[in-house]
Amino acid sequence: MRAINAAIIGCGAIHICHVEALRQTPGAHLHAIVDTDIVKGQALAAAYGCDFYHDYREMLQDQRIEVVHICTPHYLHKTMILDALAAGKAVFSEKPVGMNSLEVADIAEAANHASGMLGVCYQNRYNPTSRAIRAVLASNVLGKMLSIKAALTWSRSGGYYTESPWRGRFATEGGSLLINQAIHTLDLMQWFADGVDSVKGVVDSGPLAGTIETEDSAMATLVLHNGARGLFWATNNHTTDSPLLLVIHCEKGLLQLRDNTLWQISGNERISLANDNPPTGNGKNYWGIGHQKAIEHFYQAIQHGGDSDYININQAAKSIHIVEAIYRSSQLRQWININY
Repeated sequence: MRAINAAIIGCGAIHICHVEALRQTPGAHLHAIVDTDIVKGQALAAAYGCDFYHDYREMLQDQRIEVVHICTPHYLHKTMILDALAAGKAVFSEKPVGMNSLEVADIAEAANHASGMLGVCYQNRYNPTSRAIRAVLASNVLGKMLSIKAALTWSRSGGYYTESPWRGRFATEGGSLLINQAIHTLDLMQWFADGVDSVKGVVDSGPLAGTIETEDSAMATLVLHNGARGLFWATNNHTTDSPLLLVIHCEKGLLQLRDNTLWQISGNERISLANDNPPTGNGKNYWGIGHQKAIEHFYQAIQHGGDSDYININQAAKSIHIVEAIYRSSQLRQWININY
């Protein structure tokens, strides 16, 4: 298997997940990194044994590079994705692929005419518990889904925003809690239920109100496409980062994700189905362990002509529409229909 050369744009906190995933993905090779901080970038490149570029446009001229990973602030995603696709590269982008549905539509148009593939990192879909939930629901062993409730309680201090001023601003982050942290939870809810038809929600700021112009808490009721009801609550105001709590109520029992373990509960029977704790003990256990799988599937798709299970722009757009609908519902205090 020939090596596929990759470059990572942006060396912030998330990029190390991509570096480690590339190291574990057969046929993938980290060829270069790009960052505006020359001292930091050169030091990391030396540590990784790869090339360094200060300007991503210069990197795109390197014909040896076939895949570009986007790990930059949200407001840079669209331009960088479009430039990379225009240069004939495949692109693997961190979420959100764009900051709103208009950006996503422009990106989708470009991706539909590009020679390179575009994948988006919704890594929680690849967690063992997420895969197990999909398998149980598909088997219909618990009968019809009646509801999903999800609670995400994480912690983000004022310093998290002031140290990276692009965060906490609509113009550069596109929101905060919903589009950055909780978007993964909303994506899972819609994925388990085959979509969301409408939402009614509220966003607000509490302790972070003096620091950010966006939201630190949100709640919403969702009408799911399969007829079930969704109940969603999230905040960045907890004092620690807790793993996602998710409960799916079906006719014949429950699926309960708690402390990274998935339980199937029917009457007095309680069975452990899967666990998301990192096998090495490394990483953030409240994130799950899906980055490596998400990146591996994308590279398999490149190697085998797009047949692998990777998340494309059309799938990634769904959670952006849901996030936008919650913001709009909060402004108008009414139900918002979602048209993908």
